[in-house]
Formats: sequence, structure tokens, C-alpha cells
Amino acid sequence: MQFLHLDAMVWMWVALAAGIGTAVTLGARRRMWLKLATARMRPRLQSTAGQLRHGVRGTLLVSVLTLLVIGLMDPRWGVRFEPVSQRNIDLMFVLDTSRSMQAEDLSPSRLERARQYIDDVTDIAAGDRIGLVSFAGHSHLEVPLTRDTTALALALDSIHIRGGRDGGSMLGDAIRLAADSFGDEGEGFKSIIVLSDGEDQGSWPADAAATAREHGIRIWTVGLGDPVQGARIPVDIDGERLFVTHDGAEVWTKMDPATLEAVALAGEGNFIAAGTSNIDLGEVYESVIAPGTGRRTSSAMIERPIPRYNWFVIPALCLLMLEWLLGRCWTHAAPRSALA
Repeated sequence: MQFLHLDAMVWMWVALAAGIGTAVTLGARRRMWLKLATARMRPRLQSTAGQLRHGVRGTLLVSVLTLLVIGLMDPRWGVRFEPVSQRNIDLMFVLDTSRSMQAEDLSPSRLERARQYIDDVTDIAAGDRIGLVSFAGHSHLEVPLTRDTTALALALDSIHIRGGRDGGSMLGDAIRLAADSFGDEGEGFKSIIVLSDGEDQGSWPADAAATAREHGIRIWTVGLGDPVQGARIPVDIDGERLFVTHDGAEVWTKMDPATLEAVALAGEGNFIAAGTSNIDLGEVYESVIAPGTGRRTSSAMIERPIPRYNWFVIPALCLLMLEWLLGRCWTHAAPRSALA
């Protein structure tokens, strides 16, 4: 079993809180009846008050919340085989994870929008081999070239902003690592897609792109952020939302189109100025990047894990309906019991 969205587990605290609340409420009610009623009257009063009703409905509610959270985590097991057309393309994403990617001139942030763009391409590029390099002050090969889109999605979800000593932007080093990660195997068409705001600390990214092009690798750049006004960089300190400062002044970060254009020109690709708009990078890949990189060559069968969220969501809805029905039945039955 695999869970594609483990971050949804954070909502399990809601089910836990509901369970604790139910137990506390039942305990308080029991202590109240023990205190107020005589031994002879206690069974009648407890029956009228519906101690069992509250216990059953509380248990059903906790079960519903637990099943919904598991469904949100997107569980998958088993595989199915799907035919895809292979274009013989090897594609490496280079993702900026420096502090400036926390800026919110794109909603919800530059980094989150970059994740969305990579997901868009992954959905379109089934059958192509895809890898992922992240970079800030240092570069990391997160996923070697693979057709396993699940592994790529899991790695993408785990990527976070790098601060501190590792928080700079060394774009040139990331391009060199991505180019080296293709290796010499196969004769596939090779491309690099850079997703960044273009900030760089003297790593000579255009030179790195030119060297990669000499080895048959084309480079495309996607610019993220406002190139004119820019945005502040939010940071959470002891639960308080603040902004990054330097020498007492708030830091504003802007997208640097000049650097990204130079990289794309040296890599004989194109600069895609996403800016603060919401583009469909999957469509751009299908219509521009893939035709400019390679061609469809053959058909193949790939394995895809089968989503099983409905195994949890449907029972949760059934239990929720049962809880509602029991509530109505017991609500109408309680007055009759009290009257008797």
C-alpha cells in the first residue's frame, strides 16, 4: 500500500479530538446520573437520557472522520497496465527551493505553484523518463530518471524550502548536476525544465546551459514571480508570521527574467514567463517542449498504482447516513420513553 498524500494525516487530530470529546462527555453524563439519581431510578433515567445513543453516535462519528482522513491520504495498492506512446524523451526538472520561493506573489506560493506545474507535465508525459533535481545553496538529485510517476510524486511532496546556510540560489550547479544525471545510456532526446524565480549567486548558469547543450541537452526555463514589484518572503517564528529582513528592512524578491532568458538561449530552448499568472505547463510541454525535444517512437505498457480512496470514502458516507438515521430514530423515541 502507498499513500500519495501523507501530509493529509495531519487531519487525523480531528478524529482524535472527536474520540476524546465523546469519551469525556459519556464519562461526565455517567457521573451526573450516579450523583443525582437513586439506585432504583438510575436505570430508568439513563435509558431515557440515551447513554447508549450518545456512545453509538460518537463512535460512528469518529469512524467517519478516520475513514475520510485515510481517503484524503490517497491510498493505492495493486497495479493496472495502461498503453502509452513513448517519445523517447528523458526529462529532468530543476526545481528552485531557496527562500525566495516562499514568496506569495503566486498563490499559494512560488514553490507550490512550481509543484503544480510539474504535476501538469507528469500527467501529460506518461511513458517519458522523468527525474528531479532540487537546488538552493546546494543541489540534490531527488529522483533519478524513471517512468515511476508515483516515486516522483512522493519525492515532490517531500521537498521543502531550504533556509540557513543552504538557502542561496546556485542555479548553475543545479543545471550541471541535472546534465550529469542523464548519463550516457540510450539515445533518447534530453531536456531540462528549470522552474525558478531566476535569482542566482554567481554560479554561471548560462555557461552551464551552454555546456549541457554541447552534450545534446536542451534547456527550457519557467520564470515564477512578479518581475516588477516582487513580494516579501514570509517566515514563521514561534508561531508568528513575519517577513525576512536584512539590516532592519524587509527583503523583497523579484523574478529575474534576464538570467532565465540567458539560460534558455544558451540551452537552445525557450523562456516561459509564467510570472504571476496560472499557465498550463502540461499543454506547453505537449505543444512546444516535447516537439522541440523528441518524437513519438513506439507504444508501451506502464504500471500505474490503483487509487483506493473510494474504499474508505464510501463506507464513511454510509456510516454518516447511519448516524443521522439513528439520531432521528432515537430523538423521536426519547419522548415516548420519557412519557411512559
